[in-house]
Amino acid sequence: MREVAALAGVSLKTVSRVVNREDGVSEELVARVTRAAQQLDYRPNLTASNLRRADRRTGTIGLLVDDVANPFFADIHRGVEDVARRRGVAVMASSLDRSPDLESDLVSALASRRVDGLILGPTAREQGYLTNELRSGLSIVCIDQPPRGVQVDTVLTNNRQATAEGVAHLLGAGHRDIAYLGGQAALHTAQDRYAGFLDAMSAAGAVVRPEWVRLDLLTPEEAQQAATGILRGDDRPTAFFTAQNMLTMGTVRALREFGLSHVVALVGFDDFLLADLLEPAVTVVAQNPRTMGHVAAEILFRRMDNFHDAVASHIIASHLIVRGSGEIPPAATH
Repeated sequence: MREVAALAGVSLKTVSRVVNREDGVSEELVARVTRAAQQLDYRPNLTASNLRRADRRTGTIGLLVDDVANPFFADIHRGVEDVARRRGVAVMASSLDRSPDLESDLVSALASRRVDGLILGPTAREQGYLTNELRSGLSIVCIDQPPRGVQVDTVLTNNRQATAEGVAHLLGAGHRDIAYLGGQAALHTAQDRYAGFLDAMSAAGAVVRPEWVRLDLLTPEEAQQAATGILRGDDRPTAFFTAQNMLTMGTVRALREFGLSHVVALVGFDDFLLADLLEPAVTVVAQNPRTMGHVAAEILFRRMDNFHDAVASHIIASHLIVRGSGEIPPAATH
């Protein structure tokens, strides 16, 4: 605060009043203090009393993921909590809602509250903004997506290989006319899964039909609409591969609407609640999100103790769960 006051040419009390948003400070002074704070990358310490402890830790870590309501991220959250609770550490979690601005804002908010470490599931195109947080000593682990523009520990699944195995399962059942529904194309996860689809199709000599490929789908409703459009075509695929659990749900709805649940095969990436109770039950490539959360938290706590160790990437394997929908044989659907 003294440095901000000196740069802005104001008193320490004025900086305090601006930071605490007190009345009676002119707009001109607020602007000067704000500019100085931004230039110095200053943020108020909201937990200063906790920092009086000898280890200077607050007993909190942050977890930022796309949507804490998504079962995949909810399981990651639980995995992180399992590890943190054993250490007497609280987890502050929030959803990013695929917003790059919200991602950087929430990282800044948690850093301002002096969390001891952060687990981040990136959604923005790049994470270079984390450089200042790393420079200040914040330990960071990225999960589900690798970061761009900064080097930190990562915990990922084998997206490309696992997708190729899921598509190969359909190919092994005799399918060659396979549609693909994918997520946000800018994300590394979505790119790897689409690459896995192409790998499997190419290895089998199967033709990828561009009109049966839909990318940048975000919700079950968008996936249902995309699948419906494909199924209404002059000819239609004998199988679908869907690259995210929400997209699988939407595709299940579309197949039910057309009465094709037992005719068109389906394999999805990510398991979801009640997938095993549908008719037919849904075959999925299942990640291990709770294990991913466990591993990410353990790595974070090690990083907090050994901040300058070399960073590393950790791969948690996915596995195919055979339930019925992916084993439907090709039918004369043309």
